[in-house]
Amino acid sequence: MTWIDTVPYAEATGRLKQLYDRIKGPDDNVDNIMMAHSLRPHTMDGHMVLYKYALHHSANEVPKWFLETLGVLVSHLNGCAYCVEHHFTGLRRLLGDDARATTLRAALEAGDGAPFSEKERAAITYARALTRDPAGMSEKLVTAMRAAGYSDGQILEINQVVAYFAYANRTVQGLGVTTEGDILGLSPNNSDNPDDWSHR
Repeated sequence: MTWIDTVPYAEATGRLKQLYDRIKGPDDNVDNIMMAHSLRPHTMDGHMVLYKYALHHSANEVPKWFLETLGVLVSHLNGCAYCVEHHFTGLRRLLGDDARATTLRAALEAGDGAPFSEKERAAITYARALTRDPAGMSEKLVTAMRAAGYSDGQILEINQVVAYFAYANRTVQGLGVTTEGDILGLSPNNSDNPDDWSHR
């Protein structure tokens, strides 16, 4: 599951048990990416706040399915199979259309923008550039998103999702986290309550 020791749900106590109870899914399942933090629960707390607020907050205006799409893209570019599979499963659930989800994933992996709108392609271009060459970023990419119809607040949302997935990917890849035992695609879907972290 990981290259470092972790504390399973059944053995958790104190603050760790409290956090597990906030984020667990069916049958007390805790995603391996979160369990990887179990020796330092304060980092799990920080991770979940960032994740929930960047991707699953009711104040976001960019559609959640598209934010998930950007997460799949960033994870693919970083070679993070764990996050690709988790968030592609979440994307499929949000779209309610397996064929469309599969088409979008194939297009992302092939670098084909055809299935996406011009506006969405501007965000995808930004996400690719920020992931592949962060030091090479220029204002032109932000200007292009603004010209495509994104507000500055929406651009910030996109930036934060791309940045979050860079963090999540490196957490997974740096600790050898696998999907073994995970229930793919669960997420804290109660966007109206930013403090509800439960996965279902």
